[in-house]
Amino acid sequence: MTAAPMSLEELRAQVSDDAIDTVVVAITDMQGRLQGKRIDASHFLDDVLGHGTEGCNYLLAVDIEMNTVDGYSISSWDRGYGDLAMAPDLATLRRVPWQPGTALVLADVGWLDGTRVAESPRQILQRQVDRLAERGWLAYVGTELEFILFDDSYEAAWDKHYDDLTPSSQYNIDYSILGTSRVEPLLRAIRLGMRDAGLQVESAKGECNRGQHEIAFKYAQAMTTCDNHVFYKNGAKEIAAQQGRALTFMAKYDQHEGNSCHIHLSLRTPEGEPVFAGKKSGGVSPLYEHFVAGQLAAMRELSFWFAPNINSYKRFQPGSFAPTAVMWGFDNRTCAVRTVGQGSALRFENRVPGGDVNPYLAVAAMIAAGLHGVDHELELEPAFGGNAYVSDAPRVPATLRDAAELWGNSAVAREAFGDAVVDHYANAARVEMTAFDAAVTDWERVRSFERM
Repeated sequence: MTAAPMSLEELRAQVSDDAIDTVVVAITDMQGRLQGKRIDASHFLDDVLGHGTEGCNYLLAVDIEMNTVDGYSISSWDRGYGDLAMAPDLATLRRVPWQPGTALVLADVGWLDGTRVAESPRQILQRQVDRLAERGWLAYVGTELEFILFDDSYEAAWDKHYDDLTPSSQYNIDYSILGTSRVEPLLRAIRLGMRDAGLQVESAKGECNRGQHEIAFKYAQAMTTCDNHVFYKNGAKEIAAQQGRALTFMAKYDQHEGNSCHIHLSLRTPEGEPVFAGKKSGGVSPLYEHFVAGQLAAMRELSFWFAPNINSYKRFQPGSFAPTAVMWGFDNRTCAVRTVGQGSALRFENRVPGGDVNPYLAVAAMIAAGLHGVDHELELEPAFGGNAYVSDAPRVPATLRDAAELWGNSAVAREAFGDAVVDHYANAARVEMTAFDAAVTDWERVRSFERM
């Protein structure tokens, strides 16, 4: 466990000095969003620190609109919509530099009798991290989130129904210093805000779509990276809003390049020794081959946790740098799984997830797939060296409906996560599909209003 960005002693001192007056206690919901309360800092230290706080258990059983929906065993009208316990994890305590007098701590979710909620994203990842620990391994993870920035405020975007917005750049600024300089005040505010909150910023760069950017952070142990990911994602939106801008992490905003969230993963021993490096072709170990073979074997049936929304599947277009073929290769960006680095830096990159991904669920799925490959000693197919878009390899599911069916029938998922978790998230997919099937879209109006 890495050191907390802020110690409890530092918090006590800053509360005593009136430098901090508010502590946000937040959990991560199914959609990967922060939900919780702002608590008076003295009350946090006097009461919440020792006893935790509570929140309605519907926080893990609603759709993205926060509507109560049927089909969840843990939360319903019949069960009375009682409370969940939120137990602060002090390893996540940090200052929120862009919010005056504010600190934030993430909480683990439990039932009031003290048992953990298996369906909570953070608990799902913890179970997979524990499975690795039983074998003497630690997972190190990096996530690469892209977003599209607009000159419109969130309020203006809402009023426009998120249509006809003004992107912060008018052309492809991938790697362009000039292009990113135009919005450097905002990018810098995000970078420095995250740095002062304890995240280790590496870089910022422009991307292909108009207004598209990526800010990268140094890898860390799996749970720490996912905690940092949700903190950054929430914070970047807050900082943009403070400057009258809006940004989106949605997987596919328009017909151009979507927002990806490539996830890098490697294994080490507690002493820091790399597990994936070896003497086989490409400098990999037999364990690496089994682990990556597991990724390929389980990719389609676990894709729902890499692409959790209707919109997610719009990214998967040929020639888009979003993968369509379930293949792997050395430094091959056309494949779903890309091997990068060498020696102690050797790792694989899962290129399927988009910016809308819940990182806890995606990383948990990657660990589970890898352990499936290791436990069954799966043989890794030869690395692919060409254009995977035109290969005859199995394809990433084309729709949420396809992915949800594969997920619900997945023996790998049920063995790794348990029936309760699989059924819970299968219901989340059904809820989204039902809502989408009932919606009338702008596409339909444009095509049908006059000409049908």
